Amino acid sequence: MSYLIDEGKNVQHLLMGNEAIVRGALEAGINVAAGYPGTPSSEIIESFSQVAKERNLYVEWSTNEKVAVEVAAAASFAGLRSMCVMKQNGVNVASDFLLHLASSGTRGGMLLVSCDDPGALSSVNEGESRLFAQLLEIPLLEPGDFQEAKDIIKWAYELSEEIRNIVMIRSVTRMSHASGNVTYGPLPSDTAARAKFNYHGPLLDPENGPVISMILAAPELQHGPQQEKMKKAAAIFETCPFNTYTGPEAPELLIITSSACSLYSREAVKILGLGKRVGILKLATTWPLPPVFLKKHLAATERILIVEEVAPTLEDHVKVLAAESVQEIGPKLFYGKKSGHLPSVGELNPDLVLAVLSRLCAVPYEAAAGVFATEAKALMEKLAPPRGMIFCPGCPHRASYWSIHNALQLDGRGGFVCGDIGCYVMGILPAGFSTVKTLHAMGSGSGIASGFGKLRQFGMDQPIVSVCGDSTFFHAAMPALANAIHHRSPFTMVILDNRGTAMTGFQPHPGSPINVLGETVPALDIEKICRAMGAKVEASDPFDLEKTREKLGHLLEYAEGAKVLILKQACALSPEKRGRKKYEVTVDETLCRGEDCGCNRLCTRIFGCPGLAWDGEKKVSHIDDIICAGCGVCVDICPAGAILKKEVA
Repeated sequence: MSYLIDEGKNVQHLLMGNEAIVRGALEAGINVAAGYPGTPSSEIIESFSQVAKERNLYVEWSTNEKVAVEVAAAASFAGLRSMCVMKQNGVNVASDFLLHLASSGTRGGMLLVSCDDPGALSSVNEGESRLFAQLLEIPLLEPGDFQEAKDIIKWAYELSEEIRNIVMIRSVTRMSHASGNVTYGPLPSDTAARAKFNYHGPLLDPENGPVISMILAAPELQHGPQQEKMKKAAAIFETCPFNTYTGPEAPELLIITSSACSLYSREAVKILGLGKRVGILKLATTWPLPPVFLKKHLAATERILIVEEVAPTLEDHVKVLAAESVQEIGPKLFYGKKSGHLPSVGELNPDLVLAVLSRLCAVPYEAAAGVFATEAKALMEKLAPPRGMIFCPGCPHRASYWSIHNALQLDGRGGFVCGDIGCYVMGILPAGFSTVKTLHAMGSGSGIASGFGKLRQFGMDQPIVSVCGDSTFFHAAMPALANAIHHRSPFTMVILDNRGTAMTGFQPHPGSPINVLGETVPALDIEKICRAMGAKVEASDPFDLEKTREKLGHLLEYAEGAKVLILKQACALSPEKRGRKKYEVTVDETLCRGEDCGCNRLCTRIFGCPGLAWDGEKKVSHIDDIICAGCGVCVDICPAGAILKKEVA
């Protein structure tokens, strides 16, 4: 039995924040969960899948985030409790439907869980999902610790059903991926939910009528009631048990904070010994703000420090409330991101909050001496020499980019690659031979390439290539390919099919033969789909460098319409490959040219597989048997034939 469904009384477990969210949903009686993989959110759906059979849940990895919200909404319309899960970038994808859903409202409790990534630790941006709560006009809750990450979920479901609308829960990387002790509550004994969609009632009957978005030219019929829901939520927030204050009645300085930043603030106040001078107002209900509750605490001080990640969203909202209430609470002095006291980019941490507090409260504080930091850095560099971002040993993307780069160079017309989101973003770096020249959102590489392809009438004659992964193809690149085929845009889409959503943990997608529950499902054939759409299609194994380069070169020469090259090779870290080598690879030191002309360490300096190492004393390359994945690709790139392979029996 999974520890996530432990039913012991008052039992306590060490849980990641994402697992705490799952446990909270299980205690609340969730029925349906859907999402799309994206760090730092991915463990939520994975955790649900582990207990789906025992708790009678339906769980899926959806094709994209918009579909995930739609699947969860269907459950809500049928009276069930549901959750849709994604990272911050996914809310952008889902926002089209979310705008309509917020207007139509929901029935069974429905939560949108967005896990933001301050510092862009595993993302191409650190976008703010909190802003969508204001745009959509839905409530936003932010748990402040791991226990609260569990407890707030049940409360959020009750809120959703009270106001009949979706409620947004926002986590951040340090909340989702850090761990803390969580005390369990009881699980529902009955898991036999009954779904039924009632639709025979009047048009605007929220219980039994059709569920529709805004009625044309009549916003007062739905937008007005939607705003009334927000007023109701604000009133409920006044007594929210997750809004807490600790500190003196009249603090010299009031910290207003939320989410993981509340932990940083508590630590900083404790270290500086400011518990009797500084108050901490930790808000879980960050949109809409509870005005009475907030004004009470604003009136008790003159100086306010707002600690949040990343944009000054909470800061702006608090300042607006303070300005509107100045006759009640008096003028205030605010510190935060806009005053320059806290950075407006990247993650926060206790040290940053300590520095601000020591300055504002005139308390001397010095972190580790500068010499310590310098010495620690030097020691780390000695123990672990710096290495740039590279592909894993045996990664098929390295081989793919090698062939793409060489094919474009041989073509000689200045062709370039439009990139996409996945492990292959490193195609913009030396790891991918600096092949990628544009990089934006999922599916954008193919959409941009489609646009470039139509610029011939303005004199552009450069070959255009896009890259995307197999999961991304289903998520967002198919519409771009359809657009290119329909408009006869002459570009080449290269689909890097490594048999799963590898960047986030090999989650299945519509091209996979199993779903998140391990059940056998129909696998959609990318090659057949592209042919059926009308593209000229080729397929190759990226480890076969010569054939791949030839096929890509042929497609580059073929000037008419959209073309697709599917490069099929499983990720080196996939379950089917992990720990298995196809080849034993060695270097014949008598043939290795090393730094001589005609080679100049091509394998270790340019190709860059970490399984290849340079012996500075012998002046030859060698294979690191522990790291080498045994793909054998390096054999074909060695100009001297010094790298040898032998098939493993």
